[in-house]
Amino acid sequence: MKTKAAVLYEVNTEMPFRKSVPLKIEEVELMEPGIGEVVIKVMAAGLCQSDISVIKGSIERPLPMIIGHEAAGVVYKTGEGVTGLKAGDKVITTFIPSCGKCIPCSEGRPGLCEPGVESNKKGELFNGGKRFNVRNRDVSTHVGVSAFSEYTIVSENSLVKVDTEVPYEILALFGCSVVTGVGAVINSAKLQLGQTIAILGLGGVGFSSLLGAKAAGASRIIAIDINEKKLNMVKEMDPLIEVYTPSEIKDKNILVDLAVETAGVSAALKLGFDLLKRGGRLVTTGLPGMQNKIDIPIMEITFQEKEIKGSYLGSCVPKRDIPRFLNLYEKGLLDLDRLLSKTIQLEDINEGFDDLMSGEYIRIVAKI
Repeated sequence: MKTKAAVLYEVNTEMPFRKSVPLKIEEVELMEPGIGEVVIKVMAAGLCQSDISVIKGSIERPLPMIIGHEAAGVVYKTGEGVTGLKAGDKVITTFIPSCGKCIPCSEGRPGLCEPGVESNKKGELFNGGKRFNVRNRDVSTHVGVSAFSEYTIVSENSLVKVDTEVPYEILALFGCSVVTGVGAVINSAKLQLGQTIAILGLGGVGFSSLLGAKAAGASRIIAIDINEKKLNMVKEMDPLIEVYTPSEIKDKNILVDLAVETAGVSAALKLGFDLLKRGGRLVTTGLPGMQNKIDIPIMEITFQEKEIKGSYLGSCVPKRDIPRFLNLYEKGLLDLDRLLSKTIQLEDINEGFDDLMSGEYIRIVAKI
């Protein structure tokens, strides 16, 4: 079948994207689903900083590729062997297909699924191979999803079925920003009732972390960003959350139990470490280039028992956590409506990434 999609043919660092047009809107051939695979009609897909990292080449992926990894849609067709889904089901995508059999999966850490990570690196689906083709040229799948396409094929292992009337543009956020941000606070940082926490970086993941910290009962929440407009958004959301620029907080002598860094900036990660109390934990969800490093005094890690922990997919079990987080949203305990700054059409995807880079928006969602 034919589908309209945004294809990335080569790395592009020339801004603005509305002029350099790294993503080409093409008619692409979509193959039939294989064993354990599902065709979904994508209804909404979020624009994420990690997509920009792929466009710019700081995260290397096999090109050409249809990018996008945060999406919600409807099952259109199922392949042989699919038992948990049927046409018409509402689904949210996850960007790691979990096999359920490797050691990380067996330990309840599906975000580290070994075959899932390998298939993502190759730009293939979980069972191997590529399912998109344009002008007799294979097109890679982005982390098992390829959300910026009217229709896409994904492994059944990359989907979470949901039964809800929540709009698709909100549901899409659960595929990355919500699971990553809320999960980083709940699963990775393991926030306990009454603890204090600092969130560094106020994009979609950062705002999700703030909402997760509120829902989990943090006694003091501190938001840090270089963008004054983002800080003002936090003040409007909850005047009890303290807001600072990095330079301001250095003069405040503030220490916290937990810090979550979402910006993917070395200086932010170092600042998060410096804000920790003795025995504190720093969690990072950021994806800077491989060349980025931080200078941390090892003696401080030992004597003060400070901990640095990575968080991928929010250390979530998607089939467990997405329904839980969705239930919190439906009960008004996660105010995710504040994350959705703007909706666009697929044809405006390049301009959408320019807007995201401007710092004026939290999350932008393409209605496919």
